[in-house]
Amino acid sequence: MGGSSAAVHLGDPGFRRDHGVRLAYAAGAMAKGIASPDLVIRMARAGLMSWYGAGGQRLVTVRSAVRRIRAAAGPGAPWGVNLLHPIGMPALEEATVDLLLEEGVRSVEAAAYLEVTPALVRYRLTGLRAGPDGAPLPANRVLGKVSRLEVGAQFMSPAPPALVAALAAQGRITAQEAALAAHLPLADDICAEAESGGHTDRRPALVLLPAMQALRDREVRRHRLSRPPRVGLAGGLGTPAALAAAFAMGADFVLTGSINQGTVEAATSDAVKDLLAEAGPQDTDFAPAGDMFEIGARIQVLRRGLLFCARANRLYEVWRRHDGLHDVPAETLRQIERQYFGRSVAAVWDETCTHYARTAPEILDAAEANPKQKLAMVLRWYWIQANRLAMAGDESRRADWQVHCGPAMGAFNDWARGGPFEDWRCRHVDAIGLALMDAAAERLRARGGGHDGGEHRG
Repeated sequence: MGGSSAAVHLGDPGFRRDHGVRLAYAAGAMAKGIASPDLVIRMARAGLMSWYGAGGQRLVTVRSAVRRIRAAAGPGAPWGVNLLHPIGMPALEEATVDLLLEEGVRSVEAAAYLEVTPALVRYRLTGLRAGPDGAPLPANRVLGKVSRLEVGAQFMSPAPPALVAALAAQGRITAQEAALAAHLPLADDICAEAESGGHTDRRPALVLLPAMQALRDREVRRHRLSRPPRVGLAGGLGTPAALAAAFAMGADFVLTGSINQGTVEAATSDAVKDLLAEAGPQDTDFAPAGDMFEIGARIQVLRRGLLFCARANRLYEVWRRHDGLHDVPAETLRQIERQYFGRSVAAVWDETCTHYARTAPEILDAAEANPKQKLAMVLRWYWIQANRLAMAGDESRRADWQVHCGPAMGAFNDWARGGPFEDWRCRHVDAIGLALMDAAAERLRARGGGHDGGEHRG
């Protein structure tokens, strides 16, 4: 099934040891459950790491998925859950961490964080104990997916003392956990996320990875950490050549994303997988991020055959130019209702109100007092609907499908052409990972570069 002896020696052996996996390779989480229980189970059974795509899912759905994965993967299997920072919704983040701790989830992929939060710190420190030599032994592992150095520094450092003290004072962590926190980085692993599908800061991998590695070395010295966090790479990884390049630069592990959305196990529609399998490296583009377009965040999406990117940019311009629904010309609103929403603005607002009344009523109250924020929430519904349409494969609204995707998808398709993975119905997430790692190892061996990139840190 793959996983050659050469591939075993790529990356940091500590990644393999700590996660209990065969290879320094992981499949990243895809929100809305696209990184499905089936995907995680398949990876776990193959001895490979992945995280369930809990972002944007209801807690009852997440709990059900966790229990299904645990039952199917078996005890000691490698897997985790995505902890996607829900901006402006701390109560939801706290509830998610409560669920993860209650269910005994021992690994999270922490993504979309701009700063450390009490909930994230609580997850990391709960169950922390001292080993025989007095060094801190965490019960819960954190992989921090970051694209900015200032965020990476927070994950590489011990949890902020003020947050630790507050959690201890509230009785949310023990005195022992608080005392040991100063000697433990917030994350075991840092994933430097270069230009990628979905949310992206468009950082070049050749710049980002070395910068994160240098930052890690500085933080280790500054905090005198006995167990340095590992630094891996994501973004643009869809071929053996790309993986080989990452390991040649000293990546401790690699994490793939876009290519896994087109696998049998991914929980999106067959029609989306058909599109992904036809994509070339040039068939993606950038659009505003629906959840963060107020701060200029961008996402990379599939462009070929779809109008989502153009329409999302148009809606962003509407928000940027107007102070509220009252300020948008009537003809523009009619066009949005007819061509973009397929329903009235009033109906969209009613659905939005129902959602936030249940999950974050404080956001709803703020929007009622701020016309521009209300406009943003109404327009944001298009992003939500565009994702639903794609996952359902709704052909009547095909032009509006939102499909997060980076150029790695097209590169993978070029590599797969004429081989066993050409048809996406033969693309299984574990088999792809094993094949890419084997081929990357062979590529490095042939060039005299086959080595264990992290052996020096043990």
